Amino acid sequence: MDAIDIKILHCLGENARHKASTISQEINLSVSAVIERIHKLEDSGIIQKYTTILDQKRLGNDISAWMEVCLEHPKHYDTFVTSILAMPNILACHYLTGDFDFMLQIVTSSSEALENIHRTIKCIDGVSATKTHFVLKTLKENAFLLPGEV
Repeated sequence: MDAIDIKILHCLGENARHKASTISQEINLSVSAVIERIHKLEDSGIIQKYTTILDQKRLGNDISAWMEVCLEHPKHYDTFVTSILAMPNILACHYLTGDFDFMLQIVTSSSEALENIHRTIKCIDGVSATKTHFVLKTLKENAFLLPGEV
């Protein structure tokens, strides 16, 4: 991956619907070369998928929270993960080191709905503790980090 690939990734990261012709004009490269580089980035797994970022508040999901979850024993890992994967309100699940085993990103329509999600998670076999953090305001949320931006 070189500087041109990074420029292409930046263009696609800003808007994955950019046409190759638009990207080619922005980075001063032929359309066919842009298309070839995009295919190589896809084939190498650097570009894993194209997605849409939705405004959850406009969809009625006014509550955003992060929940830390602790399991009483690692033997409950598979059961917990299977349960979490089936819950659509959980946008992300991260396996952690430290005092808690998992960090869940949750969006939902109301505090009552969050309470129901919390209760459901507490009832999963092996869950021993949770700690929930309400998000008051999101100040930064990037979808990607490119090489050289560190």
